[in-house]
Amino acid sequence: MGADGCEFQAVHVRSTARHARHAARWQRHRPHNCGHGDSEWSPGALYSVAEHVLDLTALCDNLGETPFTLIGHSLGGVIALTYTGVFPDRVRKVVAIEGMGPPASHHSQKDPYPDRLRSWIEHARDIERRTARTYTDINLAVARMREANPHLSEEVAHHLTIHGLKQLADGSYVWKFDPFIRAWPPYGFDMTQRMTLLERIECPVLLFRGMESWATDPEKDGRAKALKNYRLINVPNAGHWLHHDQLELFLRETKEFLSADCADYADTTIG
Repeated sequence: MGADGCEFQAVHVRSTARHARHAARWQRHRPHNCGHGDSEWSPGALYSVAEHVLDLTALCDNLGETPFTLIGHSLGGVIALTYTGVFPDRVRKVVAIEGMGPPASHHSQKDPYPDRLRSWIEHARDIERRTARTYTDINLAVARMREANPHLSEEVAHHLTIHGLKQLADGSYVWKFDPFIRAWPPYGFDMTQRMTLLERIECPVLLFRGMESWATDPEKDGRAKALKNYRLINVPNAGHWLHHDQLELFLRETKEFLSADCADYADTTIG
């Protein structure tokens, strides 16, 4: 346990091991979400936010002691904030790295339900027909990692890649994640319901956003207004994986947030 008696949970933060050594004062738990990393795949599941929150709830129940501090990136941030909205008394603080979920302009919010359902069916059927892409050389996978995430250094891309691959019987490599996690569920993430969840969060929240990411600013599009006590940090020269792109800034701000009293963590933005 840390000096403040709180546990630290990292949810869906790729390569948390690179960051965890900087959080020695906290007891840390780094679960792999279902369908990700070394967790089992779940055939037939939607991999919806609700299902992931159920898994996190089971883990937290088994750990027992509360309150928790939750840190999550992208989907992990969505899961952390959703869990906190459902169980506000169980969470002390939240760090959400580009984890506010889709804005109102996203297809999951504005497309009619029949269109969303059809899109999900077509995507899922397309995944069923695909053959998993394999790599005969890890360096080829590293190159693909950097192509998809150009802000990553060679060292970080290599680290992420070796932990994101598994080796098949023929010696080739394939990504660990279940391809079906990419099929956006046709329901279960309504913006109105989402805002209601965020309004129930009582603890301080630290939001990060990469200024060169595809993610929109949650203050400008209105998603952050539901949070009572938050701070948004816009990180320059960083994309969606800003905790890798600007590691020192991320660690400095996060450690300060975790250590501070944060009775009133003002809703300011720095860049």
